[in-house]
Amino acid sequence: MWAGIQRFQVGEDGDGAHLVRKAEEAGDDDYTRAVRLFVAEEQNHARLLARLLAAGGVPTLSGHWSDTVFVRLRRLMGLRTELLMLMIAEVVALCYYRALHEGAGDPLTSDVAGRILSDEQRHVPFHCERLHASLARLPRATRRPLMTLWRLLLLAVSLVVAVDHGPALRRLGTGRLRFAADVAASSGAVVSAVLAPRPGG
Repeated sequence: MWAGIQRFQVGEDGDGAHLVRKAEEAGDDDYTRAVRLFVAEEQNHARLLARLLAAGGVPTLSGHWSDTVFVRLRRLMGLRTELLMLMIAEVVALCYYRALHEGAGDPLTSDVAGRILSDEQRHVPFHCERLHASLARLPRATRRPLMTLWRLLLLAVSLVVAVDHGPALRRLGTGRLRFAADVAASSGAVVSAVLAPRPGG
């Protein structure tokens, strides 16, 4: 369990500078302020997880290959691509923190996971709303194929996470296949929100 928490702590611990810069370039001050708040909440998650690890006598990691790869992919293109990649991390995190909250068997760990889960449950609709508006600027014929590709990439990532965190997931009462299935199920709501009918579109 601790190894999984260490890896997710690394993923939460970033300055969000690239995302904030891209939000600023979009020219929407309200959205930029909201992104800054999102980044601050993610940084708070990293602090909470670091304190949880310290309470268990477990050190934090200075980095992990999965986070390095994911961050580099996110930064390749513009805001839309960054948000699509970020949403993969958010949906996976949502399922992981739910499993940790429900299966940790430790009051402190369950409480920390529950606090983070509460935030993540708001983050997903926030990003969906922006992606809904962003995809509306694309031709209608490209929207669903794009989200199908996103869903396939999410599935691939969830399988990597499931394999990487297999022993921890089993201790939490969630096996690899169930975790991947939970992620796949959660992705349906995201796709529905992003592709919701648009007036005249």
